[in-house]
Amino acid sequence: MDKALQTMINNMPEKTGKSLDQWKSILKGKAFVKHSEGVNFLKKEHGVTHGFANTIVTLSKDEQHTGDNLVSNQYKGKEALFPIYEKLLSAINNFGDDVTATPKKTSVSVIRKRQFVLIKPATKTRIDLGLKLPGKPTTDRLGNSGPFGTMCTHRVQITSKNDIDQELIDWMREAYVKSE
Repeated sequence: MDKALQTMINNMPEKTGKSLDQWKSILKGKAFVKHSEGVNFLKKEHGVTHGFANTIVTLSKDEQHTGDNLVSNQYKGKEALFPIYEKLLSAINNFGDDVTATPKKTSVSVIRKRQFVLIKPATKTRIDLGLKLPGKPTTDRLGNSGPFGTMCTHRVQITSKNDIDQELIDWMREAYVKSE
């Protein structure tokens, strides 16, 4: 299991008042059609923060959809991109111990108090990295959010580990700082 996800699960009782298993029991009796309905239920009815609510709902959907399985499924047929994903997470995890990577079906949200990076294997040869950098102008490399819509303000297309240079790390760190 991803180290950040395991840390989040370990911190869940202290931060939310219940363990992951207790939250799963609460959600077991509910029949939410959409992921967001479960997240909103936990936020409104139980005062759970968005990051924890998203993780609880994701991990409660199906025991076979653990964080590791969600990520490995994203990279099926795109295995050459996985080292890029690992290098991105490694760089991001150096920003602070308050970073949480939350795998979803098609992407991984990276959250501080709110999402600041989104990692999505877009094609067999490219990862789209979404960044939350409100007010920052676009450039040839730091493009508009594209398919991410309002989830991110910018997108960088990554095709090689060499694309994870100091400029990109600085943008991710800026997004991290702004997400406080």
